[in-house]
Amino acid sequence: MAVEKVNTLVVGAGQAGVAMSEHLTRTGIPHMVLERGRIAERWRSERWDSLVANGPVWHDRFPGMEFDAFDPDAFAPKEKVADYFVGYAESFDAPIRCGVEVKSVTRLEGREGFRVETSEGVIEAANVVAATGPFQKPTYPQIVPADTDVLQMHSNGYRNPSQLPEGAVLVVGAGSSGVQIADELRASGRTVYLSVGAHDRPPRAYRGRDYCWWLGVLGKWDAPAPKPGTEHIAIAVSGADGGKTIDFRRLAGEGMNLVGVTTGFENGILRFAPDLADNIRRGDANYLSVLREADAYAERNGLDLPPEPEAHEIGPDPDCMTNPILELDLKKAGITTILWATGYALDFGWLKVDAFDETGRPKHQRGVSAERGVYFLGLPWLSRRGSSFIWGVWHDARFIADQIGIQRSYRAYKSPAERI
Repeated sequence: MAVEKVNTLVVGAGQAGVAMSEHLTRTGIPHMVLERGRIAERWRSERWDSLVANGPVWHDRFPGMEFDAFDPDAFAPKEKVADYFVGYAESFDAPIRCGVEVKSVTRLEGREGFRVETSEGVIEAANVVAATGPFQKPTYPQIVPADTDVLQMHSNGYRNPSQLPEGAVLVVGAGSSGVQIADELRASGRTVYLSVGAHDRPPRAYRGRDYCWWLGVLGKWDAPAPKPGTEHIAIAVSGADGGKTIDFRRLAGEGMNLVGVTTGFENGILRFAPDLADNIRRGDANYLSVLREADAYAERNGLDLPPEPEAHEIGPDPDCMTNPILELDLKKAGITTILWATGYALDFGWLKVDAFDETGRPKHQRGVSAERGVYFLGLPWLSRRGSSFIWGVWHDARFIADQIGIQRSYRAYKSPAERI
C-alpha cells in the first residue's frame, strides 16, 4: 500500500482540531485532520445529557460564526455545541477524516518528518499537531476498592439520574462537572453527598454582565501563566437552568450534604478531611475578589452598570461547616453510587517522540514542542488562562499555524548553488 504524504497532520477534530484546520487553510498549508470518532465527539458521547456550555453563546464560539437561533446570552446544549463545530468545519471545507484512529507517531530516520501509523494505513507528515485536548483519560484516586458493594464511575460515564441504581449518591469533586451533576441528582429526589475541595467560584453574572465578560475586561483570560499550585484549581461555575452562581451555602440549605475532601476508606467507612469550611471560605474569598475588581473597573471607567450590594453578602455558615462529617458508613447512609468528578490525565502514549518531561507532560513554548515539527493545541495554560476554552483555542491555533508557516518557508529555501 502506498504511503500517503501531507505537510501537516492534525490529530483530533474537536474544537482544537477544527480551529487548527481553519488557520492552516487560510495560510495555504496542505493538511489533513484525523478523528477517531465524529467531529466534536466528546461533546456528544462523553458528557451527561443535560450539559450546556459554561459560557454564553456570544462568548463561547469562534470569531467567524455565531450560533444560530440562540439568544446571545443563552447557554448552548452540548449537542448544539457539537453541531456548531460540524457546521464550522463545513464552512471552509475542512479536510477532516472521521473514524480514523492514530496509533503511533514516530520520527522518520535520516530525513525530516514523521511516520504516522493509523487504523487505515501509514501517513508521512512534516508536522504533527496533537489537538486531542485536555480531557483525554478519566482519572480518579483508587481510594475505594473496586470490589466494594457500590457502583463507582467517573463523571464522563454519567448521563442522567435514571442511569444509577436506587439510593444515595456521593459525588467527589466540586468543579463545574461535580457541582452540576450533584445538583441534578438532588433535584431528581436523590440524597446527595458532595465532597468539596479547593475551588474558585466566580459570579455567574454581576452588575448585568456575565463573568466571561468580566474576566475578559479584567485581563484574567489573558493571564500568561498560572500561579504555582493553582494550575488545576477547580472552577465552580454553571450555565445550567439559564446560568446561576454556584453557592455551596445555598446548596446545603436546599438539602445537599457537603463534606470535605475524600481521603480514605476502610471497612465500609469513608473518611473526609476537616477542610470543608476552609475550602468554602476560600471559594467565597475568590468570589468577593472578582466583585471588588469589577466594582473598581466600573468606577474607573465610568460604566453605568447597576450596583449589586446584595451580591457581596455571604450567608451564614450551614451546620455542615460548623459540625463537619468526617466519617460516613456507606451502607448506613444508603450510598449505592460514588461518582468521581475528579478530572482527566493526559494520554499521549501514541506520540512516541522526544517532546515530554520526566513526568510525561509536554515540553513546549506556546504549543511549539521541544521536538521540532510537533505541536500541541488545546491544553490548559498553553499560552494563557483561556487556552483550553473555545475562543482561546482559536487564537492559539492561529499562532501555531504561523509557526508552521515560518518553518515551511525555511524548509523551502534553496541556496544559489541549489537553484542552478
